[in-house]
Amino acid sequence: MLKSLDPVLSADLLWVLAAMGHGDDLALVDANHPAETIARATTSGKLIRLPGLTMERAARAILSVLPIDDFEPGALRRMEVVGDATAIPDVQGAVQREIDAALGRPAPLARLERFAFYAAAKAAFAVVQVGDPRPYGCFLLRKGVIAGEPG
Repeated sequence: MLKSLDPVLSADLLWVLAAMGHGDDLALVDANHPAETIARATTSGKLIRLPGLTMERAARAILSVLPIDDFEPGALRRMEVVGDATAIPDVQGAVQREIDAALGRPAPLARLERFAFYAAAKAAFAVVQVGDPRPYGCFLLRKGVIAGEPG
């Protein structure tokens, strides 16, 4: 156990988040996603499972330590609903609220068509699969930087 860390952040998940570099994506996906297949194609080949959690709870934990890239647009993306690109399912609205709270400002999720999302997820650093069964709970989060002085 570590001080001041969300208990949802397992050792494996913390390793993934720390090992990612600026510009690397994390695929955060729901229980319906083909996560095992997608994870094998990622940079790390890692699949981290967080069973028994809602997507927004997992997002809150991850966003408590993961800086989000603010150098370019599209750092935060969601899978669009097949047949209704403008729909925002409840799970996506809940994660949007967690993102906005973590960043302290509105940061709208860009949308990706289903198969474009799968391709982008394969190019991610790793996949985190949450036990949330709500469809379209699939997101890409791009890691940013934490600037500071050494030492």
